[in-house]
Amino acid sequence: MTEPAPDPRRWRALAVTQAAGFMTLLDVSIVNVALPSIQADLGAGPSAIQWVISGYALTFGLSLVAGGRLGDALGRRRMFLIALTGFVLTSALAGAAPNLSLLIAARLLQGITGGLLTPQNSGLIQDMFRGAERGRAFGVFGATVGISTAVGPVAGGVILALFGDPEGWRWVFYVNLPVGLVALFLAARLLPKAETRSRPDIDVVGALLLGAAVFALLFPLVEADDLAALWWLFPVAVALGLLFVRWEHRTTAGGRAPLLDVRLFSEVPGFVAGIGIGMAYFCGFTGIWLVFALFFQSGLGYTPLQSGLAVTPFAIGGAIAAVVAGRLVARFGRAVTVAGLVLVAVGLAGVAVVGLFVDGPSVGLWMALPMAVAGVGGGAVISPNTTLTLSCVPNRMAGVAGGVLQTGQRIGTAVGTATLATIFHAVLAGSAQYQRALAVALFAAVGLILVALLLAVRDWRADRQREIDREAAPVG
Repeated sequence: MTEPAPDPRRWRALAVTQAAGFMTLLDVSIVNVALPSIQADLGAGPSAIQWVISGYALTFGLSLVAGGRLGDALGRRRMFLIALTGFVLTSALAGAAPNLSLLIAARLLQGITGGLLTPQNSGLIQDMFRGAERGRAFGVFGATVGISTAVGPVAGGVILALFGDPEGWRWVFYVNLPVGLVALFLAARLLPKAETRSRPDIDVVGALLLGAAVFALLFPLVEADDLAALWWLFPVAVALGLLFVRWEHRTTAGGRAPLLDVRLFSEVPGFVAGIGIGMAYFCGFTGIWLVFALFFQSGLGYTPLQSGLAVTPFAIGGAIAAVVAGRLVARFGRAVTVAGLVLVAVGLAGVAVVGLFVDGPSVGLWMALPMAVAGVGGGAVISPNTTLTLSCVPNRMAGVAGGVLQTGQRIGTAVGTATLATIFHAVLAGSAQYQRALAVALFAAVGLILVALLLAVRDWRADRQREIDREAAPVG
């Protein structure tokens, strides 16, 4: 039986989905540089204003797996259009918010719609592409994830420079409207339609249990200042997670469709390893952006735009490498990820050394080369890891599998941001030296990257052993 011919519009459809995905991921980091303007305009306190970022990250992480399951059940095109419509509307609400309470409410809703949309991207790639093309498509996806995270400070700085105070921050949200509306129109024309059941079986109890577990894990992390008072939520998260797994086993045994088929973890090669690598890498990767913003703006007196431009070499290196790595992963497999993680560790260590020994405003220029090396390495991590993690996942579970992978990355983001920011502030309080604080935080990030490297090397060796076993197995 021959496979159906690939959709001739698949690359144009991919461009549309990645434009929408770029917006949702950009909104994780672009708001950072706008917080002082929002605080001044709306008269908010430091702890309350932090929820403009934390609220989005929290609800984004909560809705990822449920979004993936809904896409698998209702159709990814349908869920993509629903979620994108919601994201555009909530972006408009955030931009028009007259006070902080409504802004935070809009950001909570915006995070939900972003989390519902994101797993549709990886699921649609599984649907539309096969073979080596799938690796190239995931290369584009990886570039989207990496660039959106790294370019957020630059984009936010440009918008604030163009629209100014006191209400220039509103355009950080309004910019999503024209992009989102164009993407919505094109997605309705280009995304493939799929047959879906009229009454899909949705595991509501499983969704509630998993949502509660993720909330109990993420809430103390996004409220890092109150972590000592909220530590008890971590064992609650573990208990809820175990209860969720037990419920999913029971649901599967009863012949019903689970929210998350736990056989993904036991029967799909490379899935668990890929989630672990992604989580560890995002711990080190995403936590550095807040540290860089503090160092450049508070330590060196850079403007938000200058601070964003200082980390642009990382974004450029990551964009180029992600596309190239997407083409190489089919040939070299996990070795691409291993090489990428080595480059990230070396690059960030180089940035730390430069920051420690070079004084003055020119330090940003001296950091450009090691920053670019780290970016090239980062581009060779995200897209290959996504490809390898999802390559053996059945298409019927592609959405929920992508949601699980993204949830691991969001947990890594929360852990890394809280950890590295705490380290930076602790060293700064003890030494009053921004350079030392930056170096210690970056070396801590390198340590987290090395954890991801150890996991990648282990999976690389396991892949090689599986290949040897296949070649040694008798034929027939």
